[in-house]
Amino acid sequence: MKIVVDDLSGPEIARFLEEHVREMRSVSPPESKHALDLDGLRGPEVTFWSVLDAGTLVGCGAIKRLDPRHAELKSMRTAPARKRSGIASLMLEHIIAEARRLGFTRLSLETGSAEFFRPARRLYEKFGFGYCEPFADYRPDPNSVFMTRVL
Repeated sequence: MKIVVDDLSGPEIARFLEEHVREMRSVSPPESKHALDLDGLRGPEVTFWSVLDAGTLVGCGAIKRLDPRHAELKSMRTAPARKRSGIASLMLEHIIAEARRLGFTRLSLETGSAEFFRPARRLYEKFGFGYCEPFADYRPDPNSVFMTRVL
């Protein structure tokens, strides 16, 4: 498997992210959906990576710079057919290492509080993320949980 910086210009990643946003809309009320769309992920404060397996897109993830020391984990997704195969762990390890390399000292995230998001929360816990109060522009929301870790 290979992890590459993605400029988000290809149709395959556009479809992959469209499925991600559609899935988030199906499990979260509109006011609690915080997934960035393609244009939001193309912002200068975002670095986006795709995970390729023999040239096939199987996962993705991004970080968004909040300030010089603090970044937010965004758009973690694994292809449905490849869930629980280690792709998310590989991507998260890569993102943590890249965040450190870029000089960030804290990495935070928002994810859902529903049962659907339990595997994601467990993954983040396994990688040392702890629960925290809302950060950046987030507000308390019963459909969201917030996690952070020092790098």
